[in-house]
Amino acid sequence: MFDTILTWLLLIKCIGALLCIIRVLLGPTHSDRIAALDTLGLMLIGFVGILMILQDTMAYTEVILVVAILAFIGSVALAKYLERGNLFDRD
Repeated sequence: MFDTILTWLLLIKCIGALLCIIRVLLGPTHSDRIAALDTLGLMLIGFVGILMILQDTMAYTEVILVVAILAFIGSVALAKYLERGNLFDRD
């Protein structure tokens, strides 16, 4: 029963990730696209977490950490680019 629920959760996460990808591609503003990319990273972390529960393993913990760090750095870099127009300050 628990495996069935987790399988349905994976399906729901896939639909949510697909909607995030559509928002990234068709977003009306750049801010919407950045928020969708950040949400997509969180969806991926949840997806891998559910896979870890289904497979009863801890093998993917490094993957979750790397995806979380990359999603955070990507969001910060894109937000800085939107705010100033450049990523690197050359004084």
